[in-house]
Amino acid sequence: MEVKPMTADRPAAARRLHWPLTAVLVSGPSMAPTLRHGDAVLVRRGGRPVRPGDVVVAVFRSRPDLLVVKRAVRAQDGGWWLYGDNEFVADDSRAYGVADVHGRVVARYWPRPGRVPRRPL
Repeated sequence: MEVKPMTADRPAAARRLHWPLTAVLVSGPSMAPTLRHGDAVLVRRGGRPVRPGDVVVAVFRSRPDLLVVKRAVRAQDGGWWLYGDNEFVADDSRAYGVADVHGRVVARYWPRPGRVPRRPL
């Protein structure tokens, strides 16, 4: 599932989360039912360390042009192994390998405001 920073129309390789709290727009079905296409979420950079079960924004090392939102599964090779919540879409670490996490998704603010649940794995 791709995400797009709400503040810029820059190439994917230039996307960075510069602020401690950044708004991003979710694109695609890989995190359904947790997040859906068109959801707007807040991403926190820094704060507590990422833990398995957190929903994160990351970049796969094999796809540095693509900013994604996935669920952290386990730390691996200095990065994270990530899965999508939608079992029918496999555009995650099974296809692209290890990812570098840029922030944690802490809340959805549109269209259904609320916390994004952390799921134990």
